[in-house]
Amino acid sequence: MVGNWRQPLLLALLGALAACGGNDAAPASDNEAAASNAAAAGKSPLALSAAEFARIGVTFAPVESVSELPVATVPATLAPPPNARVAVAAVIPGVVTRTMVVEGDSVRAGQPLATVAAREMFTLAAGIDQASARVAVARANDRRLGQLAREGVIAGSRADEARAALREAEAELNEQRRIVRLVNGSPNKGSYTLTAPIAGKITAATITTGSPVSEATSAYVIDAQSRYELTAQLPERLLGQVRPGMTVRLPGDVRGEVTSVGTVLDPQTRSATLRARVPASAGVVSGRAVSATLFAPAADGAIAVPAAAVTDVDGKPSVFVRTAKGVAVRAVETGDRADGLVVIRSGLRAGEKIAVTGVSELKSIAGQN
Repeated sequence: MVGNWRQPLLLALLGALAACGGNDAAPASDNEAAASNAAAAGKSPLALSAAEFARIGVTFAPVESVSELPVATVPATLAPPPNARVAVAAVIPGVVTRTMVVEGDSVRAGQPLATVAAREMFTLAAGIDQASARVAVARANDRRLGQLAREGVIAGSRADEARAALREAEAELNEQRRIVRLVNGSPNKGSYTLTAPIAGKITAATITTGSPVSEATSAYVIDAQSRYELTAQLPERLLGQVRPGMTVRLPGDVRGEVTSVGTVLDPQTRSATLRARVPASAGVVSGRAVSATLFAPAADGAIAVPAAAVTDVDGKPSVFVRTAKGVAVRAVETGDRADGLVVIRSGLRAGEKIAVTGVSELKSIAGQN
């Protein structure tokens, strides 16, 4: 009898213990799955309000696709192209009586630069008067002999000789006048004026009032201000990547175009010469050393973000992406870095908003989370 009532009780206890054991196993399995999902997702999002973002100095900007990507930044030097520099020579010896410009002045084409007193100008004045007189005599003689030849009084050859003498006298007069025009001379005053042949900036002035000049004197050097040439040494590793036609950018967002890339390496620097055409702009000064960033065409959908937006989180390059509830850490794969930008190969899409300032503060908060 005793065994009969104990057996059902024992069976009931064993069933209860089995049920309890099954319930304990299920929560353990759920915890492992949750832990696995959390590890796959990375750190949990930071729930911060707009006011909190503003307080710690966090600002966001949308990720945009780019048509060009920075390749490298190289040191370079600015100078006018060889065909944009002009020397103003004092072609007739004399003495400078007045200067109108100094080094650094901007000038327009045809603007007077200096006045030079020259004895030869008086000689030219006398020569012009003499040539004018000969032209007048030759013209009268041509008119008279031409009339006689038409009337048959004299042979036609004599009229032809008179016409030739007139042309010779006119050619001599025109030559004298051409010289005066070329030097912007005032023969009767015994002086001539140096003028700017092109518009630009005076980069060298070697004369002063009272100084003598000769045909060997380069009084002024003028650089055209419409364009400049950039020269840089391109490292060997970039050969093949940089080609004519690519964009080059200088500080101040001045953009130019690569015109040539050398094909010979300097044995000491292991670099080739790169040249680019740069428009005139504020800060573009002849002889100035600048940093030039080279850009290559980007593939469709390529994106780049400010370098300050990328930080290391758990040993991986990461960015902070704006979410509906705050911000989340996102690991990304990065590419080249140049001109303050980082190429993003994967991990982000155009249109997403990322933190561009206050990144270190967010990183600190994420580390405490």
